[in-house]
Amino acid sequence: MLVPIFSLKIKHKVHPRLVTVGKYDGLHPCLTCATTASKVFVHNPHSPAIAGGRMAVQDSDISLLSVNQSVSGLVAGQLDKNKKRDILCIGTQTNLLAYDVHDNTDLFYKEVPDGVNSLVIGNVANIDQPLAIAGGNCTLMGFDADGEDKFWTVTGDIVCSLALADFNNDGQDELIVGSEDFDIRVFQGEEIISEMTETEAVTGLCRISGSRFGYALANGTVGVYDRTARYWRIKSKNQVMAIHSFDLDGDGVEELVTGWSNGKIDARSNSTGEVIFKDNMTSAVAGMVDADYRLDGKDQLICCSVDGEVRGYQGDQSRRRIVEANRAMDDVKDLNMTKQNLLLELQNYEREKEFVKPHQLTSTEKINEAAIPVGSTANAELIIAQSPDPHIQLVVTSTNDTIVRMVVIFAEGLFEGESHVVHPPQNNLSNKITLPLYPPKDIPVELHTQAFISLPGSCSFHVFELSNYLPRFSSYLPMSRPPKMPESRITFSVVERVQRVAIWFNENFLLKQELTCDDLLEVHLLALRGGDCSFKMDQSGQIEITTDNLELAGDFIQSLASFLNLEHLQTTAHIPMHLKRLEELIETVDNLHVVTQKLAAEMTDHSNLIRSLVVRAEDARLQEDMYIFITVSHTIVYLCHCYCLNLVLN
Repeated sequence: MLVPIFSLKIKHKVHPRLVTVGKYDGLHPCLTCATTASKVFVHNPHSPAIAGGRMAVQDSDISLLSVNQSVSGLVAGQLDKNKKRDILCIGTQTNLLAYDVHDNTDLFYKEVPDGVNSLVIGNVANIDQPLAIAGGNCTLMGFDADGEDKFWTVTGDIVCSLALADFNNDGQDELIVGSEDFDIRVFQGEEIISEMTETEAVTGLCRISGSRFGYALANGTVGVYDRTARYWRIKSKNQVMAIHSFDLDGDGVEELVTGWSNGKIDARSNSTGEVIFKDNMTSAVAGMVDADYRLDGKDQLICCSVDGEVRGYQGDQSRRRIVEANRAMDDVKDLNMTKQNLLLELQNYEREKEFVKPHQLTSTEKINEAAIPVGSTANAELIIAQSPDPHIQLVVTSTNDTIVRMVVIFAEGLFEGESHVVHPPQNNLSNKITLPLYPPKDIPVELHTQAFISLPGSCSFHVFELSNYLPRFSSYLPMSRPPKMPESRITFSVVERVQRVAIWFNENFLLKQELTCDDLLEVHLLALRGGDCSFKMDQSGQIEITTDNLELAGDFIQSLASFLNLEHLQTTAHIPMHLKRLEELIETVDNLHVVTQKLAAEMTDHSNLIRSLVVRAEDARLQEDMYIFITVSHTIVYLCHCYCLNLVLN
């Protein structure tokens, strides 16, 4: 168990995932959190709070900053190299505020049309100065200390999390972006250099060391990547609220610390996922940071709950010895458990010797002794079914006289709850069970199946564990004849043999038999989730993908480029349907722009007229001419109503 070295209670409700720490005077770390009341508090236990600007003093060590909007992003860091102190950046769904807490002044206040869902401060690409990078609705924007837009690019979906890490070990940080479309994208400048697909929205990212980083998903999954290789992952029924890396056992290697919605805090080895330390808070964890909060020369892990409880934990080498002792005890327990299992298995073998061989038993004796014929096996096979509608089937069969009583499938992202249990009707038991599969996304899935096999009438089952692999593009079934050809197509050239691309096809698609070709590769595909596409490659290396689904074409190209180790690929796209839609959108925007200009002109005219009428009404009031005063007042009200009605109608 983790034992905190300090704890305190702050009388504010903390917004989840909006916790940071900064040295705003360059010396003293201050815990900073967004509250549920659209405010940001700064806790500074080392110097008295100072009021001024946007800041107001609540207690002797707490300052409150009023934002007057719901805070959606919060981070502190150095934006100006010349000033050795941190700047507080606050994001909302419309703006980004960079605030100098020490001087109580706005550094800049910028409008962000796509909103701010996540913030990070650091260096990217070839830009020398640090940037405050904001992730919003499909966009990434970076601002320098002067508020100038130095970095802008787009990503696939709404940004949920950001982190900076040296992904490719080149000495410079890359920007890692987690989004709602289940993807983790790595940006080097404005270019995507890598992409990993998960099974849920990526709600948390943190750097660990080198190219290793941790991630958290909305379904309670937490794990570690080293570049594109996933080291481990675990899943909980609780939601991950925060992840952070910190060396708690003092061995020089950081652990991945996770804060959960039930208040649990656990630290896991970043290489194995083994739980090393754990603790529990009284409410959900809101965020975790690290800083030398006691000014004793050692950093502490600071955990904050949604109820304002704060605990600090310090790395200690004595914990390492405790961990090693606990591991030794666990190893002894595991050995004892293995010993007991082996002894039980030996007893079963000795018991079987008292009976004749199973194939010599009568039917009744076989049922009573739960025996199945020697050599009985179970098989699981993935096939393509064309009727009544095209889909994938998992067929589980048993041999001999045995029947399949039940099948349990474990597959992440394929079923709700990530597992599926099938019980055949008692009046229709056989040696085969067929399960339809409909992958919701184009991701590779490992199927772990447990088949429960027995003889008819027996209540004891034999469990067979089976494994299958569902490739990434298993939802696209090859067809013998071409479907209705889509209008859009993407063409590009690769310096590669047709046979090499055929290998990629065999690895990433579910085929009845492997493709073999010499000079021409042409495959027509039927999409289970709707839409058709074709893939064609000739001997010269010219590839043509015909589909109206541009996202699918992009996935094909990304997968093929990764397989062929291509860093740059020039493509030509002919997309008349999407171009027509783009023209319609541009025309709509132009019309809205004309309406906006018209409204602005009318507002100016109405403002000038209302201003003159107000002066005339004031003159009438001073002259006590109530008839003119009432008439002019009614005219002003009428003009205001007309303007508001015109605004609503347009």
